[in-house]
Amino acid sequence: MKAEIVAIGTELLLGQIVNTNAQFLSRECAAIGVDVYLQTVVGDNEHRLLETFKLAASRADVVICTGGLGPTQDDLTKDVLAGFVGRELIIHEPSMTAITDMFQSRGIHMVESNRRQALMLADSDPLHNETGLAVGIAFTYEGTHFILLPGPPKEMKPMFSKYAVPWLQTKMTDEVPLYSKMLKFAGIGESNLEHQLLDLIAAQTDPTIAPYAKEGEVTIRITTRAQSAEEGEKKLQSTEEAIRSRLSEHLYANHDVPIEAVVVQLLAAKKLTLAVAESCTGGLLGDLITSIPGSSQPFLGGIICYTNALKHQLLSVPLEVLEGEGAPGAVSSETAVLLAEHISGKTGSDFGISITGVAGPSSSEGKPVGLVYIGFAQKNKPTQVIALQLSGNRESIKHRAAKSALYQLWKQLKDQ
Repeated sequence: MKAEIVAIGTELLLGQIVNTNAQFLSRECAAIGVDVYLQTVVGDNEHRLLETFKLAASRADVVICTGGLGPTQDDLTKDVLAGFVGRELIIHEPSMTAITDMFQSRGIHMVESNRRQALMLADSDPLHNETGLAVGIAFTYEGTHFILLPGPPKEMKPMFSKYAVPWLQTKMTDEVPLYSKMLKFAGIGESNLEHQLLDLIAAQTDPTIAPYAKEGEVTIRITTRAQSAEEGEKKLQSTEEAIRSRLSEHLYANHDVPIEAVVVQLLAAKKLTLAVAESCTGGLLGDLITSIPGSSQPFLGGIICYTNALKHQLLSVPLEVLEGEGAPGAVSSETAVLLAEHISGKTGSDFGISITGVAGPSSSEGKPVGLVYIGFAQKNKPTQVIALQLSGNRESIKHRAAKSALYQLWKQLKDQ
């Protein structure tokens, strides 16, 4: 069964909001065996909406629409579809009762336009809205199944999962669900990772292999069709093992999770603590760590020592190391070592990590943009320094440096 997702709203075309609905719907459709072939975004324009519905109906078995079910005059989805399929709009009485009761309970006068949220096409099935007012609609027209959902994700998601999916499944015949596994890698670029898997990718049939890159991480999605989750897991296992045997040094998880979450989990499990001293990343490493629930147990804190003065005052890096003719400078392995050791010493942490470098856009201390030193201090072990030459703009360099630090820490933790 082929599906097209039609997101409706001029605000989407203007970039005022992000179309997260399409991502959710694509994922949920795949889980029940419906293949999303196309995603379309169209503004609140009657003529363009009609042309979009006609085209979608001609090429898809299922057309899932989000948006345009509200009370205002630019909410045109139901009106345009009613004209397209030749059905009248009628009031869904349970929704109308819920709308009037809501306004009465709040002591607010209900304007007539709010009745539009209770409209549905004749001979269609209502989809209950648990978190909002606009009723959803499902119907079949000349062999194409239409599902109309509200635009706000908090309304759309439960409506689709609880009501639209069961309705759609009654229309399905022999669709086989998709099962996917996300393999997460760090410390390796997308092109290098793909190069090591070229023969597997070239020979893929079922399961399929697809790489995706983010800043500082790479994801491999392996996907198969199966009648059950257990069968799907068995089919994915051999492909996962083949990939793992080649890239185990970089594979930090076999589910969709950022590396900072795995690092926090490992630190907590081993009852180890971490503190950080950041210069060029400006607190980004600490931010990534503290974005993970439960990070307060292993993460003691950090210092953003952006200037040489603070490196000296707060973390006791000698000025003769930081400045002057012949000095190593702030961007150096010597400074990275001292920052890592001193943040660990001051906080009593098991690990101290430092990051110092040139994020750009111009060079500093005569050193090139993208040069970064990451220091790793650990109790009773020699301090290590990793030198990186990163590419990209200022934001990319900062992000890649922070992710590189997490990768190096992950390597040390998994081997302990």
